Amino acid sequence: MRIIAGKYRGRNLEGPPSLDVRPTSDRLRETLFNVIAPRIQGARFLDLCAGSGAVGIEALSRDAAHVTFVEQTVPMIALIKSNLQLCRIGASEATVIRAEAEDYLKRTGGSSNAEWHPWDIAFFDPPYAMDHSSILAIFGAQTSHLLSNQGLLIVEHHHKTALPARFGKLDCGRVLKQGDSALSFYEPAGPE
Repeated sequence: MRIIAGKYRGRNLEGPPSLDVRPTSDRLRETLFNVIAPRIQGARFLDLCAGSGAVGIEALSRDAAHVTFVEQTVPMIALIKSNLQLCRIGASEATVIRAEAEDYLKRTGGSSNAEWHPWDIAFFDPPYAMDHSSILAIFGAQTSHLLSNQGLLIVEHHHKTALPARFGKLDCGRVLKQGDSALSFYEPAGPE
């Protein structure tokens, strides 16, 4: 895995220690960042089910202001931290949190912290076999708390898994398919 563009372009990242983890391919990451390029500079970015951290590090390479990496396993947390060190990315740019995605969103979505700022872009890349519905329901119900007004939720999923066109306060405006993967792009919905 390598960083495709930006200030860390060409840097090689460490890959997952087992084949149980499916990192987002370089080609799919390039497609993703081509689509979100106008939004990335200065963005607060969430890499949920972060795996190796490659997507979040790509966001930082392309001038995202801050990335929150959320992952539940100790080996993958260590891998994210190692990849951040490889790129010399400090704590002011990245926060690494060990938590299960649903628990983390429930805690964050219900937070009344005055210093809390919603994410501009959230990238959710769960294992393909995982049921997406509970995470999507949280984003749909807590949209205004989790995403900024012009926020964007991107879900990576298997191309044969059909996600809803709308859930809660989020509408799917675009689905891109590449190989076995697909990216669904959700934005806050207008009034019904």
